[in-house]
Amino acid sequence: MELVPRVIIHHPSVRRDAKRRGKKPSEVLLDRSLHHAAMKNLPKAHKRGRPDIVHFCLLEALGSPLNREGGLRVWVHTIGGYVIEVDPETRLPRDYNRFKGLIEQLFQRGMVPPGAEKPLLRLRRMELRELLEEIKATYVIALTSRGREGSLEEVCRRLIKEERPAVFIGAYPKGELEGETLALVDEAVSIYPEVLDAWVVTSRLIYEFERFWRSPQPSPSTSRHT
Repeated sequence: MELVPRVIIHHPSVRRDAKRRGKKPSEVLLDRSLHHAAMKNLPKAHKRGRPDIVHFCLLEALGSPLNREGGLRVWVHTIGGYVIEVDPETRLPRDYNRFKGLIEQLFQRGMVPPGAEKPLLRLRRMELRELLEEIKATYVIALTSRGREGSLEEVCRRLIKEERPAVFIGAYPKGELEGETLALVDEAVSIYPEVLDAWVVTSRLIYEFERFWRSPQPSPSTSRHT
């Protein structure tokens, strides 16, 4: 997710969209369904302009029993080098256009609601490496078609042993995780012979992890996060 880059804010498709919504071109989210013609020459265009994918993934994650019972934290790392911290109590709009408006407000104000002591969404400029250091991740797995073959059951058996495990899921339309991203992980795993939609991976991962999370463990454990 990102606001329309400055290099294309004067493109007719961007200006038309902004005018229709009563916003400046620099204040609207990049959306391939509306800005396809403007995006063609952007770097890594195949990975950009699909906030709907992130929307689907967040709805799956935040609505899960794992999140409702305190076992999940979610962050979104954007192509522009920002991190969106999502409070577990956040209930996002189901309507995509309302979701876009919320994220546009987030990029402009830095938090939603603006000025809240405990915001539901908070935006910070931060690299992925810095985020992992901040949350003190003890083991990081990337789910990617470039990883070794494995099952989600196997992945979750490994995650449940860790105090603060983290999982990377690429929530964009095409392309692999970047090399610098894979350099941050302890393990990269492919859970299916073909590419799966990011929201499918999200929901299946959470469901599988819940099975182990609820099962009695051989030793006392504190709340774990994926």
